[in-house]
Amino acid sequence: MQDYVTLKLLDRLEKVFASLGVDYKVMRKILQVKLTMDGRRVPTIFSQNAKKKDKEPTNQYIKSLWLYVLFGLIFIPMILMGDSYLFQMSFVYGIFTFFIMTSLISDFSSVLLDIRDRTILYPKPVDRRTISMAKLMHVIIYLSYLTIALVGIPLIVGLFTKGILFFIVTVINIILLALLIVVFTALIYFLILRFFDGEKLKDIINYVQIGLSLAIMIGYQLLGRSFELLNLTVTLKLEWWQVFVFPIWYGANTDLLLKQNFEPATIMFSVLGLLMPILAIWIYIKLTPAFEQNLQKLSYHGKAKQQRNGKLRQALVKVICRSKEEQAFFRFAALMMKNEREFKLRVYPSLGFSVVIPLIFIFGVFRSDFENLANSNSYLSIYFSLIIIPTIMIVLKFSGKYKGAWIYKAAPLEKLAPMFSGTVKSFIVNLYLPIYLLLSILFVFLFGTRILPDLIVVFLHACIYAVVCFMLLKKSIPFSQSFDEFNQNGTGIIIFGLMLIVGLLAGLHYLSTLYTYGIYLYLVVAIVGLVILWKQAFKITWEKIYE
Repeated sequence: MQDYVTLKLLDRLEKVFASLGVDYKVMRKILQVKLTMDGRRVPTIFSQNAKKKDKEPTNQYIKSLWLYVLFGLIFIPMILMGDSYLFQMSFVYGIFTFFIMTSLISDFSSVLLDIRDRTILYPKPVDRRTISMAKLMHVIIYLSYLTIALVGIPLIVGLFTKGILFFIVTVINIILLALLIVVFTALIYFLILRFFDGEKLKDIINYVQIGLSLAIMIGYQLLGRSFELLNLTVTLKLEWWQVFVFPIWYGANTDLLLKQNFEPATIMFSVLGLLMPILAIWIYIKLTPAFEQNLQKLSYHGKAKQQRNGKLRQALVKVICRSKEEQAFFRFAALMMKNEREFKLRVYPSLGFSVVIPLIFIFGVFRSDFENLANSNSYLSIYFSLIIIPTIMIVLKFSGKYKGAWIYKAAPLEKLAPMFSGTVKSFIVNLYLPIYLLLSILFVFLFGTRILPDLIVVFLHACIYAVVCFMLLKKSIPFSQSFDEFNQNGTGIIIFGLMLIVGLLAGLHYLSTLYTYGIYLYLVVAIVGLVILWKQAFKITWEKIYE
C-alpha cells in the first residue's frame, strides 16, 4: 500500500497520540487502508461493462478541490481592506466556518457515523479509542485538503501584505477553528446517540443536520449584526450572545496580537478561542469509547415503520402520474428518499438552507425598513429555495443499496420515460413542495395576496428547472450508483453551473412584473414551456444511458 505524505506528517505527532491513549501504529494502519480504499473506484452495476478500468487508483475528491480555491479568493479583499482585524478576520473565519461545517455535515457525517468497519475491527485486539481516533483523523485529513484549497492563496497574500505574524496567527486560528468544528459536530452526534435509539435515532440525526444548517446561517447573521459603522469606523457592539459566535473569538485573537487591543472583551474572546478547542478535544477523547459503543444503535434496524398510504395520497398520485408504471416509480422513489439513511444524510442539510436563505436575504436588506417590505419585489428571493434542485437531481442516481438496481433491467419496461418522470415528480412533491408551501405561506403573510400569481410562476419555474437539470445532467438510472462515486464526479462545478439558470429564470420573472398583466401572460408561457419540456425530456433509451 502507498505510504501517504499525510501519514508521514502525522508520524511527527506520534507521541501526542500516545499520550492520549491511542495506539498510533494501529491507527496509522487503519488510516492507510481507508485512504487506499478512498482512491479506488467502485464499478456500478450498469457501467461496469462500459467503463474502462482505471490504470491507477485515483482520488477524485482531491482533484475537485480547485472549486474551493476559487471560493477562497473572496477572502483576499477582506484581508487587504484595512487593519480592522476584529471585523475583517471575524468575517473571514465566519465564511470559513460556513464552508467547513456545510462540507462536514453533508459529506463527512456519513464517515463519522460509519459502522461498516466494525465487523472487521471489533473482533481484533484494537482499542475502541484508537478506532474512533482513526475515524476522526480520516475526516480531518480530508478537511485539511479542503482548508488548504480554501485559504492557501489568501494566506500567501496575507503573508506578503500583512507580515509573518499575521500569517502565523491566522494559520494557528484556522487549525483551532477547524478542530473545534469537527469535534463540536462529533459531540453533537454523541449526544444524539446517547439519548435516542432505534428508527427514531436515524430521524433525529437528519433533523439535527437540518438544525445545524439553520444554525450556521443564523450564526452568520448574528456575526453581521455584531458590528456597526460609526464615523467610517467599524466597531463591535458588545452583546452577551456573542460568546456563542465563535468566529468572533478568532477575530478578537488576531486584533489582540496584531494591534495590541487589550480591551476586556477582546481578551475574553481570545481566551475562549484558545481554550474551547482544547476542552472540546479533551471531552471527545474521554467520550470516544462510549461514542463507539453507542454507534452500535445505528446497526439496529428495528421494526419497520408502517407506510401510511392513505386514500388521499393514492388519489393524489393518480392525478399526478398518468400510467401505472409512473405511479409505481413515484412510490418507489418516495420510499427510497424517505428510508435511505445515506441519501438523507446528503440531502436533508441542504433543505434547511433553502428555507433559511430567502428569509435571511429579506431580513438582511430590510433590517430597519419593514414598512417598504410589503410593496417591494423582495419576494423574488424565494428563488434561493431552488438551490437544492440540482444537488438532489444529482444525488437521485446514488444509493447505499445500488446493487438492487438489477430490478430495472428485469422489469418488463417498454419505455424508460415513466421511470424518470415518476422519480422527478416524486422528488418535487415529497422534497421541494413542502419547502415551497412553507415559504409561500410566510411570503403571503409578509407581502400580501398580491404575490399569489408570482408564487405560481415560481413553482412552475421550479418544475422547469428540475426538468432542465435532468436534461443537462448525465443520464443514469435512479438509485443505481454507489455513494462512493458521489465525490468523484466533480459535482461542485456542475451544481455551480446549473445554479446560473436560476438567475435567468428569476430575471425573466422580474421582467414580466414590469408590465401590466405581464405576470399573467408569463404564467401562461411558463405552463406551455413546462408541458413542452416535460414531453421531450424523458425520451431516454438504454443506449443513451450506456454512453
